[in-house]
Amino acid sequence: MTTEPRGPVDSSRIPRYAGPATFARLPRLDEVPRADIAVVGVPFDTGVSYRPGARFAPAAVREASRLLRPYHPGLDVSPFAAAQVADAGDIPVNPFDINEAIETVEHEASRLQADGTKLVTIGGDHTIALPLLRAVAKRHGPVAVLHFDAHLDTWDTYFGAEYTHGTPFRRAVEEGIVDTEALSHVGTRGPLYGKRDLEEDRRLGFGIVTSADVLRRGVDETVDALRQRIGDRPLYVSVDIDVLDPAHAPGTGTPEAGGMTSRELLEILRGLAGLNLVGGDVVEVAPAYDHADITSVAASHVAYDLISLFTLDSAGPREEQT
Repeated sequence: MTTEPRGPVDSSRIPRYAGPATFARLPRLDEVPRADIAVVGVPFDTGVSYRPGARFAPAAVREASRLLRPYHPGLDVSPFAAAQVADAGDIPVNPFDINEAIETVEHEASRLQADGTKLVTIGGDHTIALPLLRAVAKRHGPVAVLHFDAHLDTWDTYFGAEYTHGTPFRRAVEEGIVDTEALSHVGTRGPLYGKRDLEEDRRLGFGIVTSADVLRRGVDETVDALRQRIGDRPLYVSVDIDVLDPAHAPGTGTPEAGGMTSRELLEILRGLAGLNLVGGDVVEVAPAYDHADITSVAASHVAYDLISLFTLDSAGPREEQT
C-alpha cells in the first residue's frame, strides 16, 4: 500500500508565521518513514574570504520559505504531493576546523543519501560544495556541474589554504569527482586577479556563460547551450546567491555589480526540466547584510525550484507556455 506524501502545514488553517520554521513548513525527516527529497542545512562559513555570516543562512532561508505554496505553475508540478519532501535539519559542523567540517558534511550527506534520497542543501559558504560533490559521486560517478556564481571558485589557494569557498571546483576536478566534459559556470563577472585565472579555469574544463552573455543571448539560448553541454549525464547544480546582482541579493559575502536578476536565474533553472538532476545547493546567503529578507526569499525560491525539478520525470523539458 502506497502512503501519500505528507505535505506542508495548511496555511489556510495555521498562519504562515506560526509554528516551527522547517523549510516550506514541511515535516521533519524524523516525522516521515523516509524521504524522496531532503532539505538539509549546513551552517558553516569558516571558508569565506571577505564578509562572514553564511552560517546563519539555513535558519534565515527556512524563515523566508514560509510563504512558499504547494503548486509550482512555472513547472506545472505540485512537488510536495509528487514526492515525500522533508526537512533534515542542519549538519553540525566544526566552525574551527575546515578539514573536519568537510569530512563531516561528506559523511552526513552520504548517510542521508544512502537510501536514494536526493538532497537540496542550504549553505553555508561554497566550501561545502566539495564534500557534497564527493557524496553524489560515490553514488553516480563523476557528475556534470552547473555552477551559478559571480566568481569562478577554481582558484588554487588562499593564504596557502587548499580548502576555502574560492577553491572547491578546482579540488573537485583534481579529485576526479566531476565530469570535465560537462562543467559550466553561469553568471560570472567582475574583476579577476589576472587573465591567467580564465586560462586555468578553461584548462580545468569549465565553459563560461557570463552575466553579460545571459543579458545578450537571453534565457532560452542560454538554456539550450547548457542542455547540449550537459546531455543525459548526472547533474549537480550549485547556486551561489551572489550570481544575482546586489539589487536582488544584497545579503551575501562577496557581492559584485552587474549580476543576473532573480527572474533570469529561476527561468534558467526551470529550463533544466527533464535533465538527470542528482543534487543541488544554494549557498553564500549572509543574512546580516540582507534588506527586507530579499536574499533569503530569493534563496528559498531557488531551493523550491530545485525540489520541483527533482519531482519531474525525465521525459524532457517543459512545453513552452503561451
